Amino acid sequence: MKKKIVASLILASAIFVGVAFAGDAAAPAPKIDTGDTAWVLVSAALVLLMTPGLALFYGGMVRRKNVLGTMKQSFVAIPIVSIQWVLIGYSLAFGPDVGHFIGNLSWFGLNTVGLSPNADYAPTIPHQAFMIFQMMFAVITPAVVSGAFAERMKFTAFVAFLLLWTTLVYDPIAHWVWGTGGWIRALGGLDFAGGFVVEINSGVSALAAAIVIGRRRGWPHEPMMPHNLTLMLLGAGLLWFGWFGFNAGSAAASGTVATAAFVSTHIATAAAAMAWMIVEWWHRGKPTLLGAASGAVAGLVAITPAAGFVGPLPSLLLGGVAGLVCYAAVVLKNRLGYDDSLDAFGVHGIGGTWGAVATGIFASVAVNAGGANGLLYGNPNLALIQLGCVAATWAYSFFMTFTIMKVLDAVIGVRVDGDEEEQGLDLTQHGENAYTA
Repeated sequence: MKKKIVASLILASAIFVGVAFAGDAAAPAPKIDTGDTAWVLVSAALVLLMTPGLALFYGGMVRRKNVLGTMKQSFVAIPIVSIQWVLIGYSLAFGPDVGHFIGNLSWFGLNTVGLSPNADYAPTIPHQAFMIFQMMFAVITPAVVSGAFAERMKFTAFVAFLLLWTTLVYDPIAHWVWGTGGWIRALGGLDFAGGFVVEINSGVSALAAAIVIGRRRGWPHEPMMPHNLTLMLLGAGLLWFGWFGFNAGSAAASGTVATAAFVSTHIATAAAAMAWMIVEWWHRGKPTLLGAASGAVAGLVAITPAAGFVGPLPSLLLGGVAGLVCYAAVVLKNRLGYDDSLDAFGVHGIGGTWGAVATGIFASVAVNAGGANGLLYGNPNLALIQLGCVAATWAYSFFMTFTIMKVLDAVIGVRVDGDEEEQGLDLTQHGENAYTA
């Protein structure tokens, strides 16, 4: 009898082990999907296009003596940040976690970042496809900051700022939000495509930089009108176009979530452009092209954290409010006395903050099962989490950027002298003229 019992137990154990191994063998390994890969690579190209688009947008808004210098600050971010990203940036932002704050350097030089999928980030595309897509976000973010100190920063100081800021500010916050083990990700904070990482981060950093570098000579008493609104509109159009890759590409797959992000991006942008135009028409008496374009950018900024989590009607409301609050922030700039030359804080800082808060209100698992319901759908906890994450991002971005600018000013000086500012950055920093006549 005992022998039969023992034999039965052995047989049962063998069957259990066999089933377990069979289950392991049947579990699908991460597999590359060519459609997802194609979408992410195209999206990466669209996001890259946004940086030259930003150069045109910013370049059209400055005075003609500074157009090339302003555009150069955006364009040079592409090679400098790309190299930093390959060597250390991607590892710091997405590499193995250290204290929920930063990644380690085990992926230095893209070590082990190969052509197989990474299940933690994008299981259906090559790891390098995800890496190159994220690189384009790292490239454009410090370029956005440059709008705060347009027309008065030394180029040498800007190059140093690019490297320091990307390493000490962008990479840690990217890890908090998107990196495996990052504290915002672990807390349940939602940022679909960069509301914390790109928009609040760049906008609040812009405010800190503008305060340290000081006002342009003659501002706000002398008129400093945009020199070429045609360039500005071309840049705004490229930003709107490229932002579909920015937001919908963040799904890392060509499916329903990417579709929701694409749709919400366009709806919110249209609503913000209309809201800005209407309130400006009422407030100033005329609806300007610059205002409509600025409103569109405000809508793009605000929908970014929410894009893959909200439906069409919440997107409409989110975008409309973004146009109003960003317009108010730009109007208040003169009263508050800080010279954010191209309104990087008023549009990106304020728009990104509203978008992150609105994500906590309007997010729905009906749109994205991988997200969470917000306040409107019975979960006030998400709204509180979003508010806490906004506050932390504001504090870190402002303090670190203020410190970086102060250190650079003490070591090499961040601002051109008075004569150089009068002549313009094009000649004094680059020896070029945008126009021959």
